[in-house]
Amino acid sequence: MKVVKLTKAKIKPERRVNLPERIYQQLKQDIFDFRLLPGERFTESEVAERVEASRTPVREALLRLQREGFVEVSFRSGWQVRPFDFEQFEQLYDVRITLELAAVKKLCEMEASPDLGDLKDVWLVPTEERLDHGPTVCELDERFHERLVEASGNDEMARIHHDVTERLRIIRRIDFTKGPRIKATYDEHSKILRTIMKRRTDDAQLLLKTHIEESKSEVRKITLHMLYEARERQAGEDR
Repeated sequence: MKVVKLTKAKIKPERRVNLPERIYQQLKQDIFDFRLLPGERFTESEVAERVEASRTPVREALLRLQREGFVEVSFRSGWQVRPFDFEQFEQLYDVRITLELAAVKKLCEMEASPDLGDLKDVWLVPTEERLDHGPTVCELDERFHERLVEASGNDEMARIHHDVTERLRIIRRIDFTKGPRIKATYDEHSKILRTIMKRRTDDAQLLLKTHIEESKSEVRKITLHMLYEARERQAGEDR
């Protein structure tokens, strides 16, 4: 297994107590942005040198990422970005479907119409005003689904949904490197929104389930080559 060479990215400690949090956020973003790919290995010392910090806050950050399932540790070979577990991803998609179908049902049955104006402003726009930048549309897609759950008013359901969303983020970002997928997302989100606004529960749930199932079906098509391509695109954007 190839050992990744981490490039230096200094993290300035505004307050000592926040250093593990900032390192944690930086490493997690590196995973989401493909700077650290599934299966790549690194050591605490390499990370400490990169962020110009001691190994103690680095270890705290890595242990948190380990608890969340992003990295794993081996006594002999250091840390590793957790390799893809396609069965787990499919299970997470199933959790998403369950949560979002429940949220849509509640939205359609609310006595007062749910406030989805922010979503309408993004997704119910003329074709010529649609965005075509994959990472941006991916972020908006995440927000669309999270906002539907939040608008249902169940804070615990929204918290669980957010955790699932983060664990699926790298998969969804790869999905949004494809132009047709971006167009389909706009088309499908607009239909879902309009159906919720008309309070057609069964139709809205069917549209939403089909929408998520299509994304789920793409998971097992992901290859290591696609990940390296995504890394190259991200590197080009960073320059």
